[in-house]
Amino acid sequence: MAEAEHNYAARVSVTESAAERVQTLIKMEGKPNMMLRLGVSGGGCSGFSYGISLDDTVNDDDRLFSEFGITLVVDQTSLDMLDGSVVDFVEDLSGSSFQVKNPNATSTCGCGSSFSV
Repeated sequence: MAEAEHNYAARVSVTESAAERVQTLIKMEGKPNMMLRLGVSGGGCSGFSYGISLDDTVNDDDRLFSEFGITLVVDQTSLDMLDGSVVDFVEDLSGSSFQVKNPNATSTCGCGSSFSV
């Protein structure tokens, strides 16, 4: 039981800006049951890279976080590296993108899409 409590104590959140962008993308897709999926995979110039996509499936090892009217899905393995992270959507002179602010990353690459722990 203690292990399950620990698993659910880990948390990833989204900003209101990210949620609004996800809602727009879901409307464009025409599939209201879509969720934002955040994951981590090996690779990238710093060791691990973030994967962000829309998804409508939930796997057994997924954890769901609802905020600002959207659902964020993170698999348990990724959650271990993403605990405390915040997904933001940023628009600036260089373009617009989802960005992950990960307090567990010891370094990140210049483009911000890969990190090391």
